[in-house]
Amino acid sequence: QVQLVESGGGLVQAGGSLRLSCAASGLTFSRSGMGWFRQAPGKEREFVAAFGWSAGSTYYADSVKGRFTISRDNAKNTVDLQMTSLKPEDTAVYYCAARTRVSYYRAQLSSEYDRWGQGTQVTVSS
Repeated sequence: QVQLVESGGGLVQAGGSLRLSCAASGLTFSRSGMGWFRQAPGKEREFVAAFGWSAGSTYYADSVKGRFTISRDNAKNTVDLQMTSLKPEDTAVYYCAARTRVSYYRAQLSSEYDRWGQGTQVTVSS
């Protein structure tokens, strides 16, 4: 049974930093595509950051480029999202996503992922 458990969310002032972590189990982590998405109130879920199909490739939404960094530790089965220079518009529930099927995928598309965590709330105050 695949499980993705996010942690690290919370309340932070604008300009601050947070580090989200996702612990994965029940899957071949090193071969799984991993990404982060977010959903703000009243809005659709949107792409934040992800590892691509090509080894070492990463993708970021334009809105977070230069501020967020995605990383993974295949020994610990974790994927992290370091968020800096946070803005109020970053407020959302952040979801960890996994693609367990080993084949080419488009990292920015939520439909490419087949497993999701429960989400962790990030609130950035102005």
